[in-house]
Amino acid sequence: MPRQAYVNGRYVPHRDAAVHIEDRGYQFADGVYEVVPVYNGILVDEDLHLDRLDRSLRELRIAQPMTRPALKLISRELMRRNGLSNGFLYMQVTRGVAPRDHKFPKAAKPALVMTTRQTKPHSTQLLEDGLKVVTVPDQRWDRCDIKSVSLLPNILGKQAAVEAGAYEAWQVDRDGMITEGTSTNAWIVTQDNKVVTRDATHSILGGITRHTLLKLIRAEGYDLEERAFSVEEAKAAKEAFLTSSTSLVLPITSLDDQPIGNGHPGILTGKLRQVYIDYMQSLKQSA
Repeated sequence: MPRQAYVNGRYVPHRDAAVHIEDRGYQFADGVYEVVPVYNGILVDEDLHLDRLDRSLRELRIAQPMTRPALKLISRELMRRNGLSNGFLYMQVTRGVAPRDHKFPKAAKPALVMTTRQTKPHSTQLLEDGLKVVTVPDQRWDRCDIKSVSLLPNILGKQAAVEAGAYEAWQVDRDGMITEGTSTNAWIVTQDNKVVTRDATHSILGGITRHTLLKLIRAEGYDLEERAFSVEEAKAAKEAFLTSSTSLVLPITSLDDQPIGNGHPGILTGKLRQVYIDYMQSLKQSA
């Protein structure tokens, strides 16, 4: 069966999925999105993702496209149609279609698009070698806590990483402090084994994987600090890693071509990755 998408009330072949040329997401990036990981057929932390979607919509004063039960029903039907077992569900809500004008349209109806993508597990080689990361200036707007579809600075940063042969770029604010990656949250482990990640202010997107891992770290009894850290502190760290809904927990072994720690994936990072995977597996058992 051809892959399908959901577009404004209809399931359509993915290759034919389209929105109107005057959709405000296309014209103004006037919309928000969510990426929900799917593990063994289970939507991981689904309600936390939908809570964040609700918050993003409220912050931009975009109406809900439908009730949460209806959204969940469509999610599962799309997964069924596409045979999705491991991968992610993408959903995007824009303010809708209206003649191009900067001010909010009076009668536009929110537009909803949903797609799925099957993914493969991370390669053994990647986990054994770890990731290369570079730093770039953080050029984003002041409301990074909203999961907006406006991602141009993130795209430029990710391309800079690709051209440097790196997996990700960590963005650096004007004070020389790392905010987050272009599509991930940033973490380090200090020489005295404290796990550190940037506190959730308007400067970062509060990742759902980040949120869950914070709870798991506390439950495991590890030392934890939510605070800003500098590029210099990151380079002097014992370990570093990143998190996201699609990357889960991945080790970083190089920052700006400088080895992190001994240049190999850290022991604590490996433990935290397994803790997170165990958490996802527990969701399947309790479903």
